[in-house]
Amino acid sequence: MKNRLFLLLLSSLIATMNLSAQQVIPSKKQTEDIHSLIENYALAREKKDVVLLESILTSDVDQLVSSGKWRMGKKESMEGMLQSSTSNPGTRTLKIEKIRLFNAQCAIVDARYEIKNNNETIRKMWSSFVVVLSENEWKISAIRNMLPAGQK
Repeated sequence: MKNRLFLLLLSSLIATMNLSAQQVIPSKKQTEDIHSLIENYALAREKKDVVLLESILTSDVDQLVSSGKWRMGKKESMEGMLQSSTSNPGTRTLKIEKIRLFNAQCAIVDARYEIKNNNETIRKMWSSFVVVLSENEWKISAIRNMLPAGQK
């Protein structure tokens, strides 16, 4: 009876340990491809390149900007991005801090986002991107821009 109880407890423990979330570490190629995607996003915004922007966003992309406005879908997101790039000119820099894969086809990318304005002031924010692998290409599915507390 003791052996059965011990085996039951042991098998329950092993099963529970295997259920815990495991971190998926991105391969070198995944890391390079995701970095390239985010660089292309910054380039598309900087150059107002509609064709490039269109190619790197999913059709259902959404964006929450630092003002709190939601942009839903590719059309509204792209219009807002291009309008923002025009009304807030400056050099945009995205520096990836972390890539966390949820599985081989989905990741969240955290980046420092800075806009250096023409008057040399720098607006410092954070951006998080949800990226998905679609037809062997990484695309942006969601963007969350955050302005640290106390900044405008």
